[in-house]
Amino acid sequence: MTAPTTYAWEIEAENLEVKAGRKTAVDGVTLRMGRGVHGLLGPNGAGKTTLIRALATVLNTKGTLNLLGGMELRELRKRIGYLPQEFGHYKRFTVREFVAYVAWLKEMRDIPAATQRAIDRVGLADRADDRMKTLSGGMIRRVGIAQAIVNDPEILLLDEPTAGLDPAQRLKFRELLTELGTDACVVVSTHLVEDVAAACTDVVLLSQGKLVFQGTPDQLQAQGTDRHPGDSPIERGYSAVLGLSGTW
Repeated sequence: MTAPTTYAWEIEAENLEVKAGRKTAVDGVTLRMGRGVHGLLGPNGAGKTTLIRALATVLNTKGTLNLLGGMELRELRKRIGYLPQEFGHYKRFTVREFVAYVAWLKEMRDIPAATQRAIDRVGLADRADDRMKTLSGGMIRRVGIAQAIVNDPEILLLDEPTAGLDPAQRLKFRELLTELGTDACVVVSTHLVEDVAAACTDVVLLSQGKLVFQGTPDQLQAQGTDRHPGDSPIERGYSAVLGLSGTW
């Protein structure tokens, strides 16, 4: 890969609008993200997955979206890592074959070394030569993370990456996120507010397609009071920003 370049912001969006069918799923969002781990929160239907897909360059957008300084699309896609919410894979491939295939798509130079490193980082070295169809759901998700990080991306987009992971694996994943965020702009869409509190340097909160909060986890916590529902300060801050009550 080409050596990383320094940007003012890895991600810049101005009045970004994205359609999902006839619905405007992302509505006038303006935000900037640099290196670090950015937690993308919001209720179902808030537009999180649509925003992640737009950042992954797989959806048409209106407004301004500038990624890595606005480089050519083919080069940009080599510098992005992406784990979609619905992760497709080839069941007959081994873990090693699948991650290597993605490394080849990203035009990596030393594919075997990059593949092994990605597999090691998600704790699947002992299953590297097993076929995908033999893996559990949590292991499949870890392969998804491995393929997303195999190219050492400058922008890493993860949509519900902890789905299917057990508590111990989630803790390991948080450690990996912290490591990745030192060199990349990592955007993590999740429903697990506590994961954001533990691993993220920045929180982006969407509601009905609109940006309603961007700040640090501490700033989000400060929005809540004991009157707001939630089992932790950050959950109460989340409830406060969304105007949630204690009832369904």
